[in-house]
Amino acid sequence: MKLKNTLGLAIGSLIAATSFGALAQGQGAVEGEAFWGKTWNHSVDSYENGRTPGVSIGYFLTDDVSVNATYRKDEYTRSDTDTGNQRIKGDHFGLKSQYHFGTVGDAIRPYVEGGVSHGSMTNVAADGHTGRDKSTYLTTGAGAKWYMTDNLYARAGVEADYKLDNGRWDYQALIGLGVNFGGTGGKVAPAPVAPAPAPEPVAEAPVAEVVRVQLDVKFDFNKAVVKPNSYGDVKNLADFMKQYPNTTTVVEGHTDNVGPDAYNQKLSQRRADAVKQVLVKDGVEANRVHSVGYGKSRPIADNSTDAGRAANRRVEAQVEATAK
Repeated sequence: MKLKNTLGLAIGSLIAATSFGALAQGQGAVEGEAFWGKTWNHSVDSYENGRTPGVSIGYFLTDDVSVNATYRKDEYTRSDTDTGNQRIKGDHFGLKSQYHFGTVGDAIRPYVEGGVSHGSMTNVAADGHTGRDKSTYLTTGAGAKWYMTDNLYARAGVEADYKLDNGRWDYQALIGLGVNFGGTGGKVAPAPVAPAPAPEPVAEAPVAEVVRVQLDVKFDFNKAVVKPNSYGDVKNLADFMKQYPNTTTVVEGHTDNVGPDAYNQKLSQRRADAVKQVLVKDGVEANRVHSVGYGKSRPIADNSTDAGRAANRRVEAQVEATAK
């Protein structure tokens, strides 16, 4: 198959390859290209300038750096007129690395390159040589790629080949058409998201509880003396107030309805004071106990009966506290 047919097939394949949805630029991409070059031969005196078609395939190690294997064929070179204009054929195999500027997705990405190649050219018979001239070259170059789509690009560049055998240079101007596929598109894989830690158990705040103690001391008729059978109840109230030292209480004295109002008022006060004295004796600070008499104004039972009047002859007190 003729080379021009091979290149036509390669270019057609490159264009067709852009139809694959998986194509992408960036790290991991494979880049294939067909190119055509104009060569200025200076490493051999008897060679004229020529044209060199070729192909390359590269792999992107990062979003910016690729490694490329290249092949070009010296098909259209001849010896100069002094040597009979003999047709020269040759092959060049190269390994290059390209560094691309810009970022993945830019329409135009300039690049620089460097590498090594091995060339094999037919000798000029008129110079008295036969066989092929095989030489190693160091290669450098620069250019730019124009990404017409995310996957299809055109390239223009220049290269210089340094022939190690004699220290001379060859130069080329190149144009190419290529595709790339299989890259990341410049996207970095997201780091795995660790599951959210389970919330720390929240200790429930203790519910404040209101506690209270009530006192109900009964008195004999016309008396203001705390009876011995009531000392235990008064002591319970005193102990509660000592347990909760921020509490205070009001000791309320009451009478039945027998007798004048003024007398019953004084009697109820004496009864309240008597209970206060017992509380203070049991260890409660006097300033935490307030005593007040209400006389017969607040009965809790019917004063028309003995039982009702006995229930009304009383001292009441109540203390509340918040238990944590």
